[in-house]
Amino acid sequence: MATETKQKKTARPRKKKEEAQVHRLRIRVMAYENKVLDASVKQIIDTAMRYGADLHGPVPLPTEIKKYTVNRSTFVHKNAREQFEMRIHKRLIDIVNPSHQVIESLTNLTLPSGVNIDVKMI
Repeated sequence: MATETKQKKTARPRKKKEEAQVHRLRIRVMAYENKVLDASVKQIIDTAMRYGADLHGPVPLPTEIKKYTVNRSTFVHKNAREQFEMRIHKRLIDIVNPSHQVIESLTNLTLPSGVNIDVKMI
């Protein structure tokens, strides 16, 4: 009878991390009105493209809907109610390896009121 020999599994050589890390500037833009939001996103993209930045987006994120139910009158007519909702539209833009000029031009950008911006360096 032939006996099978068990072979030891050799560990695979691990790949070294790339020395040149990719930095991303992740911009998340939020507003209640989608037209104002799209105009401000276009302004951000035009500013980034002016300096030759590599960007991904705008990616539309799911719209957040907040609903509120309110009684129409006090104490009586409990069944008479009104419903209100607020929609928060969101967009995501990634700028890959932003230069100093791109970051400075984005900080000096003036956007309309009602537009919130979150900027993270990843």
